[in-house]
Amino acid sequence: MCWSATADLVAGAAITSVGVACVAGTRRAGDLPLAALPLLLGAHQLVEAQVWHMGGGTGAATLAWAVIALPLLALWVPAGVWSASARRARRRVTPLVLLGTATAAFLAYGLATRPVRAEIRGHTMAYVIGLPHARLLVAGYLVATVGALLLSGERRLTVLGILVGAGALVCWLLWRLEFVSTWCALAALCSVVLYGWVRRGPAPRPLPAWDTRY
Repeated sequence: MCWSATADLVAGAAITSVGVACVAGTRRAGDLPLAALPLLLGAHQLVEAQVWHMGGGTGAATLAWAVIALPLLALWVPAGVWSASARRARRRVTPLVLLGTATAAFLAYGLATRPVRAEIRGHTMAYVIGLPHARLLVAGYLVATVGALLLSGERRLTVLGILVGAGALVCWLLWRLEFVSTWCALAALCSVVLYGWVRRGPAPRPLPAWDTRY
């Protein structure tokens, strides 16, 4: 989320460009879902630009925003980390994929059975859904997404997890005060970190068994 339609358009275009570069630079098929995440984040910003132009309210753009922000990301991030992780790390991430799947299912059900309304509040956009057990769903969402990054076993993804966790708190506080919405800045920063992860060098090859004594 950004503070205006123009900011959302600019951020969306920039983040999408980073996403194209991430996908183009991917060297392993397993990295592709996570590498494509900036494309999803960029599309998310562009959708919200339309919500701003509509003056909030209900409609296809508002619902699309909520679908991306809630069930899709809750599943996409842990599944993408699992796909990109080594076998040992996958064992740690698997419970978080299951948690993300369950959280996404409840969120999707909530969106299917309740209206979504967007409200412009100063330089922020609020989305009113009225989900039951909202705090529990938010906790499951954060544990699944941030936790998967922290347990990935890769330094850059661990840094990304710390960045997402701390950045989400700061953005939420600013949004809660209805001061300014800075989620788009966090999405842009995370996309740049993901680009660095995509461009990382190949993992060092292990020594042959007969050389390990040296």
